[in-house]
Amino acid sequence: MAFEELGIRDLHDLLRLRCEVFVVEQACAYPDVDGEDPVALHLLHRDGSGKLAGYLRIFTPKGGGSHWKIGRVVVDPAFRKVGVARGLMSQAIEYCRAQDPGCRIDLQAQVYLRSFYESFGFTAVSNEYLEDGIPHIDMINDNLL
Repeated sequence: MAFEELGIRDLHDLLRLRCEVFVVEQACAYPDVDGEDPVALHLLHRDGSGKLAGYLRIFTPKGGGSHWKIGRVVVDPAFRKVGVARGLMSQAIEYCRAQDPGCRIDLQAQVYLRSFYESFGFTAVSNEYLEDGIPHIDMINDNLL
């Protein structure tokens, strides 16, 4: 959904989850509220009780550069290893392909998740580098899925 479509609860929950994981759990002080949320599309996954289990954001070519981009993929620790991230990524890729068949999708992956993203057809296109003290790698998916 577009930023303007997010409810107050949605915004609160996604910012809380991103802070809980990216800032607190990963012990990384960085500006999560980066000014990019207003131009992103937001994909939220809630459990049956309404708790936010996972989240990611998508940038369209006009909103985030010359290619589609997926970022801020995050899963609540209580919902890891049950397919939440896999479901979110599948939905995001499906959405991008439905809007722009054959499009290229970029992402910046934490290195330890490289094989996870490779399972979706992403390929590393950079050497490992540090972003906010965490090893990352740039990846692209330009396969027709």
